[in-house]
Amino acid sequence: MGEVAVAVSDVDDGLNERLDDEIYAFNVAATGLDDGRLLRVAARGRGGELLAGLCGWTWGGCGYIEFLWVRADQRGSGLGTRVLAAAEAEVRRRGCAQVALSTHSFQAPRFYARRGYVECGRTPAYPRGHDQIHLVKRLG
Repeated sequence: MGEVAVAVSDVDDGLNERLDDEIYAFNVAATGLDDGRLLRVAARGRGGELLAGLCGWTWGGCGYIEFLWVRADQRGSGLGTRVLAAAEAEVRRRGCAQVALSTHSFQAPRFYARRGYVECGRTPAYPRGHDQIHLVKRLG
């Protein structure tokens, strides 16, 4: 192998998107499952301002929630529940049997537990002083 340059950076130069594409292609080749689709839910106010949103995907009979965010002044209003329910309904519509996500101990584990999510793993001390909690919900 010739000379290889290895560079460390915190600049978004398209590497994340490229790696996502490459790993998806590998996963499709390994599993034969090529039904991956993005999942997006947005809740907007009258003026179009974003009040809450969810980003994730579906693939291989599973849904995954990467981000769920609710603007601070909307928390506790039920908007997060509505956004999550809309995502779960779409995941079901796409034929998925379960949905998974990760949250941190300082974020919303109780929110998800109240909505039927069950802890299936934990990464301790991520970040320091807290845990990352992995959750799954079987869809009926």
